[in-house]
Amino acid sequence: MGEIIEFSSNGTSSSGYLASPIEKAAPGVVVIQEWWGLVDHIKDVCDRFAANGIYALAPDLYHGSVAREPDEAAKTMMAMELPQAAKDMSGAAAELVRRSGRSSVGVVGFCMGGALALVLAAERPDIVSAVSPFYGVVSWPSPGPDFQRITAAIQGHYAEHDDSASPEASRALESQLKSMGKEAEFFIYPGTHHAFFNDTRPEVYDAQASKQAWDRLIPFLREHVS
Repeated sequence: MGEIIEFSSNGTSSSGYLASPIEKAAPGVVVIQEWWGLVDHIKDVCDRFAANGIYALAPDLYHGSVAREPDEAAKTMMAMELPQAAKDMSGAAAELVRRSGRSSVGVVGFCMGGALALVLAAERPDIVSAVSPFYGVVSWPSPGPDFQRITAAIQGHYAEHDDSASPEASRALESQLKSMGKEAEFFIYPGTHHAFFNDTRPEVYDAQASKQAWDRLIPFLREHVS
């Protein structure tokens, strides 16, 4: 089981959920929440990473707030200040570098967090060497992240039936990244819906697709996080 920790974030203090592997000389991954907040599902994902020998730190981008209903989640997400979220994520990445002793980290994000994972990769190309968005595309008005700054390898996981991150949108993003010379590979899982990896939502959870995505993600992180 992990723990809530405090870490430095651009001169201030942020908090998040940290799960540590038994072996201390291990790679690290920043886990970015869905629009619900730092809920049990995100903590469980961190625990799963730790069980696979990877440090995982999920910064609390809502600073203690958790949404239970979609309307509440949407309002909380809209109220989130992107510059502060960027500081929180950057601080989490730096904390993992410190704890892991590695020179880089990976970033994995879900839904809203999938888009923010790309933001972090663009903000911190110096230490983010692998980024994996799950059903997340940058959909807010410009200015968006400067994808040209990304130096990380990118592995995306998307649903076939998804209004917010459609196959068309995800393929367009993949093509855009590749046109910039980025190492990007996106997977679209047939028959799945948005949030198919979230096993606390039985109405959309897809066990087979989730296992396939996980079995692709772990080797990807191990290959690219130095």
